[in-house]
Amino acid sequence: MEQKNNTGAIFKNNYKKTDSQPDYKGKAVIDGVEKEVALWLNESKNGVKYFSAAFSKPYQAEVEAGGDEPIKKTSSDDLPF
Repeated sequence: MEQKNNTGAIFKNNYKKTDSQPDYKGKAVIDGVEKEVALWLNESKNGVKYFSAAFSKPYQAEVEAGGDEPIKKTSSDDLPF
């Protein structure tokens, strides 16, 4: 699906396990730049429900120069010496 400029689509996050994870996720094109959108459903002290939003660059796995495979990161605990 091609996104038109200054539009987006948000979907319920069915994989949410903690409160820090968003209730809804999606993508939007803002001024020609693709962004990921995260929304949390909150409630004010007065009982008014509202969304809190965060926008970020789309996730991309790190790729080694000249390769197509994501870089596998290892911790120092995985080293045999």
